[in-house]
Amino acid sequence: MTREHGDRAAMLRFVIGPERQVVPDLAARLPGRGLWLSARADVLETARAKGAFARAARGMVTVPADLDATLRKGLAKRIADQLGLARRAGQAVAGYDRARGWVQTGRAGLVLQASDGSQDERRRLLSGVKVAVAWPMEAAGLGAVFGRDQVVHVAVASGRLADMLMNEIGRLSGLSGQVLCKQAGE
Repeated sequence: MTREHGDRAAMLRFVIGPERQVVPDLAARLPGRGLWLSARADVLETARAKGAFARAARGMVTVPADLDATLRKGLAKRIADQLGLARRAGQAVAGYDRARGWVQTGRAGLVLQASDGSQDERRRLLSGVKVAVAWPMEAAGLGAVFGRDQVVHVAVASGRLADMLMNEIGRLSGLSGQVLCKQAGE
């Protein structure tokens, strides 16, 4: 365990269920004493291998074999849910032209792009601007949020929803071991 102290929003919380099983609490709302870990795959694996969950819970616990996959799937769902909330609140638009308009006018605080989208198109959308950009899911996943088959470009207005999305994407990035976000122009 790293014993690092940090922003809880950037960490993962676990609780112990009634059957003494480790349960991820991604929203940090479940009852019980929380066990906090850095959102990194190596930290999760070390905690599992060295019995850190049992020590923190002060007793024997069962760690699901698919815990890392469950966490990645849960974080991807949280990203899709928060993006859907932003869309319904009028804080997110999809499509190249609409996203480019928000980026050029400075309204966009975050741009999400499909991980399987064209690299040239992704670069072209962001040319000449500085904005946070992330690629947490494929075009079909982004499209599902907007009721389309596929979406490659999404702009999210600056503010709390964009910050919440970046936080979830950062946690997913740490668990997957892949860089899923950066500041455009870097």
